[in-house]
Amino acid sequence: MPVVTFYSADWCPDCRAAKRVLEERGIEYREINIDGNPEAVEVIIAARGKRVIPTLELRGRFMDGNHFNHEKFERDLNELLAP
Repeated sequence: MPVVTFYSADWCPDCRAAKRVLEERGIEYREINIDGNPEAVEVIIAARGKRVIPTLELRGRFMDGNHFNHEKFERDLNELLAP
């Protein structure tokens, strides 16, 4: 399975919840902290139209977990992981 890119920030509770789901499911991810990283923020804005975290990217497809809802996050994650 390819590695998911996970844009987050240490202060973000939605990011911590999303990270727990990824870890519980054994999904490999590469975390990029957006604090002090303007290039990462630019990627998110280009993909989502605004700065929103957590944002996950895989194979050029993006999803966010803003206003974290476990069931919605799981559905969106399954779509992101689909080939």
